[in-house]
Amino acid sequence: MTVYTEGRHAAEFVLSEANGGRSRDNITIVSGAGVVKVGTVLGKITTGGKYTPSPATGADGSQTGAAINLYEVDATSADVAVAAIVRHAEVNKNLLVYEGTVDQPAEKVTKNGELATVGIITR
Repeated sequence: MTVYTEGRHAAEFVLSEANGGRSRDNITIVSGAGVVKVGTVLGKITTGGKYTPSPATGADGSQTGAAINLYEVDATSADVAVAAIVRHAEVNKNLLVYEGTVDQPAEKVTKNGELATVGIITR
């Protein structure tokens, strides 16, 4: 018998969001970010306003969690436009993906707190 493994679905981490698409926005993932999985916590780069997976530390603005991408994209060699949750939503924290340097529970709590600042509440 063949065994199938089902991957993550777009937006499966969303528990609730504001009416009329108010929680979502079109953003750009910066070239060089690589493959960005569904539900990745993103930070906004101050210069240029593009997004990248939010690291534990940094100085370009991306170290602050600000959004969560809705679809998997490959931004290895070019900028990629994608829809993201950027405000007014509740999400399942167990389905979020964090950048590799965010590997301690306390760092994930910090990222979740940063998301709360923009109105994205983790449950």
